[in-house]
Amino acid sequence: MADFSGLGKILVIGGATLFVVGLLFMFGDKIPFLGRLPGDIFIQRKGFNFYFPVVTCVVVSVLLTILLNIISRR
Repeated sequence: MADFSGLGKILVIGGATLFVVGLLFMFGDKIPFLGRLPGDIFIQRKGFNFYFPVVTCVVVSVLLTILLNIISRR
């Protein structure tokens, strides 16, 4: 019989990731610092707004990298 424990672990991690991303979509606007960090680009002109959260993306990437390294080492 095939061993599906690796596949089960991947599915659980994927489900947990989707759950956390869903929570961020639901409650992200209530987190005061998320998306408004110094270094995020916001350009506002007449009839045009451009927003690119550079620093927020870097912070989230670093946190996810640390979290996934902790999970994968177990």
